[in-house]
Amino acid sequence: MSINIRRPEEIKKIAAASKAVAKTLDYLTKQIKPGISTKKLNNLGEDFIKNMGGRAAFKGLYGFPDGICISVNEVIIHGIPSDYKLKEGDIVGLDIGVEIDGWYGDAARTVGVGKINSEDRDLINCSYDALMYAVDTIQEGMRFKELSYKIEQFILKQGFVPLRGYCGHGIGKRPHEEPEIPNYLDGKNQNQGPKIKEGMVFCIEPMICRKSGNSKVLNDNWAVVSEDGLRGSHWEHTIAIVNKKAKILSIDDTEE
Repeated sequence: MSINIRRPEEIKKIAAASKAVAKTLDYLTKQIKPGISTKKLNNLGEDFIKNMGGRAAFKGLYGFPDGICISVNEVIIHGIPSDYKLKEGDIVGLDIGVEIDGWYGDAARTVGVGKINSEDRDLINCSYDALMYAVDTIQEGMRFKELSYKIEQFILKQGFVPLRGYCGHGIGKRPHEEPEIPNYLDGKNQNQGPKIKEGMVFCIEPMICRKSGNSKVLNDNWAVVSEDGLRGSHWEHTIAIVNKKAKILSIDDTEE
């Protein structure tokens, strides 16, 4: 396994793409309301990215047909935009990648449409809180497997389970690089495998299920759900190790 160590000037380029992701997520979140179709959201997002001088990185990636993954209710990740119009009480996941000048950023969030019930709010909060817990927990020198274990334990303590078979990842000159970072301990030993080092850049993305973490891909060969058929949630940030700490790159400066 070869994990890239990025120079400060390279991290700045990844940060520029990641900031564009954050701006797009903020923009689309404001557009989410009952009656808007997920295809319309996708088109708005693609145009917004283009107007910033970026490219919607997911369009055509591994054959994905659109620029933004939009996952509604039971679909946890990789939802294809469609004519489906959002309804009051839905929850919707937005997963966006942007490429600028050959460098990539990636982030995701799940939000409610209008008023949602408390169970869905807890579900969304778990994925967000698990992500921020991971950011606060990361230390230079800890192993990625230890981080995965800690994320899994956090999720389980909230009464949910992580989606299995999908993971966070390195990012930089390609949208997906080494290492793979599951939200659960893969194997039995957290004290093995590569360590987190200064200059590494990667995405952490808790994907949360209610009862079963076993995943299933729907007939469109993209949308991923839990085998329990219940709603799930997903949050993601691009993170760099700077001055021995985790720094979130996929955030708009105005949010800091």
